[in-house]
Amino acid sequence: MAIGTALSEPPKIHIFPQSRYIDSVRWLPPISALDRLAVVAVFDSDSGTSSIETLSFTQNPENLTPQSQWDSPSRVSSLTTSQFNRKSLVAAATFAGSIHVLLIDAMEPSSFESELSVPEKALHEGSISCVDVMDSGVECVTVGEDGRVNLVSLGESELSCRRIYDSSGLVSFDSVKWASPSEFATGGYGFSLQWWDQRKPGGAVSQFKGDWGQRKSSGIVHSIDIHPSRKHTCLAGGSSGTVFAWDLRWPQQPLLLSGVRSGEATYSPCESEVWEVQYDPYVKTSNVGNVSSRILPTMICSEDGILAVFEQGEEPIEVLAEPCAINSFDIDRQYPSDVICSLEWESIAIVTRP
Repeated sequence: MAIGTALSEPPKIHIFPQSRYIDSVRWLPPISALDRLAVVAVFDSDSGTSSIETLSFTQNPENLTPQSQWDSPSRVSSLTTSQFNRKSLVAAATFAGSIHVLLIDAMEPSSFESELSVPEKALHEGSISCVDVMDSGVECVTVGEDGRVNLVSLGESELSCRRIYDSSGLVSFDSVKWASPSEFATGGYGFSLQWWDQRKPGGAVSQFKGDWGQRKSSGIVHSIDIHPSRKHTCLAGGSSGTVFAWDLRWPQQPLLLSGVRSGEATYSPCESEVWEVQYDPYVKTSNVGNVSSRILPTMICSEDGILAVFEQGEEPIEVLAEPCAINSFDIDRQYPSDVICSLEWESIAIVTRP
């Protein structure tokens, strides 16, 4: 795999063993260049308890130091971060169907400042598959296997909920991502994607269903990302190493970056589930020409332990390869050379690219 095409030297990799299973990891806005915060969702299989914790990362020497902890009433199924009123915001969804919004003062991370919650069964019948927070932190969107799509608005002392859609179980959603203050995308079974616009109520305004071979049609979109400067293009990753881009300008002509279409495979560093996808601002595209129509570099993590970068028309770049699944990762927005990952073998990895 062509590591040297994008990295002048191998990245620095630091593995931090943990005593519990790491369900998800996210960066929080940095305090300083030398001291930054991450938030993790952890699960203790011995006691059956879950919690959300903040960790301080220092580079000299490399260390992860616990800062604060909040005990979750149920195992966390989805975790995301944002900012709200100059504070760090953490939104967590659970397998029991509850939503919890936690606020942290980034300058005093030793405790969670406040918590607002929506109880079980108020939004979904069963597990919440995914939650995403608007960049402003004002509103969350949630989706579940029950086919419901809900909006959760953050007030001064409470969360208010509004149901956008209910398929009564006929459609199942596994992922969601905001595109603008009024638009978001969802993904689910059959490699399906839907585009929603709150200004046009009643259902999705555009839909795509994967059609590249019957064997692959039962796959699932596990993760979605939307670039802030290209809100018409939705990036998706899912089953069997599949990564593709869906452009609303050509809604039935997706661009396959990894996987199989019409019996023809594209090269992929992984063959299992792609658990997460994100646009990678660290890698500068080498493509020239009509830049607006090309897919920007993309990072993925997979069930077979691969963290890799895809660029349209180029060989994938393997950043990290582990003997266990990489369940989630996050690229630091302020320092995109740094990537934090959760490993299935109860570890956290931090990758620093040169």
